[in-house]
Amino acid sequence: MQLSYKEVGDHTLPLMVFIHGGGVGGWMWDKQVVYFSRNFHCIVPELLGHGNNNDGLDFSIELAAKKVNKLIEEKGEGKEIHVIGFSLGAQVLIAMLSMKPNLIDYAVINSALVKPVPFAKTLVQSMMLFFPLVKNKSFSRFQAKSMYITNDYFNRYYTESCQINKETFYQVMTENMSFAIPRGFKNVRAKLLVTVGENERKIMKDSAKEIATCHSNCTGVIIPGVGHGFSLANPKEFNKMVEMWVKQEFISNRFKQVE
Repeated sequence: MQLSYKEVGDHTLPLMVFIHGGGVGGWMWDKQVVYFSRNFHCIVPELLGHGNNNDGLDFSIELAAKKVNKLIEEKGEGKEIHVIGFSLGAQVLIAMLSMKPNLIDYAVINSALVKPVPFAKTLVQSMMLFFPLVKNKSFSRFQAKSMYITNDYFNRYYTESCQINKETFYQVMTENMSFAIPRGFKNVRAKLLVTVGENERKIMKDSAKEIATCHSNCTGVIIPGVGHGFSLANPKEFNKMVEMWVKQEFISNRFKQVE
């Protein structure tokens, strides 16, 4: 099955691809697309099991990576290619880079978990007891707030959350909590920026450190005062950071380094 995707901007310009996180859709990148489509050909795919691709299809990070890479090969031939991923989308991006180490020129990896959680499948099975809460509006508002989803996007977030079936939820959570950096990642030639929020959990900071220290092309930074969802929490600052990175004007002392 082909991924559905949104496409904005002049097709002759460099390509910029945005990969959304789990439980949200491509709409999480709306403010980035508006900003960057002036100078880039922007594509926002919908991962399997999410948004318009929510047809009960099996989800895996590996399959998602293959499909987005194929889309990039079709749309980005002869272009400079930039890819930005958040959370589950950042894990997909790491897998994409590992599969095709010469395909992407610049990658921004936001809040990627790469430290597998012990007994992930058992933990997810216990979480399934609380799956009905996904359709509880009060619970969804709490979740939305934790991810910096504003009121104007809440109804869309809630509607899409209600559409996710138990099988997809189980697959997404298991894949997310079991993910580790693939061996092929060491061969990536892209320039890599890894970010993690200052207020994120320790396992996320440890993951950012592991990514940043395992590749010589990688810069890792901690974003002050923010948790899981920098691009939604402060779109203007996020866009400015990405723009500086793209222009190779990124000043490493602007943010605290991942150590």
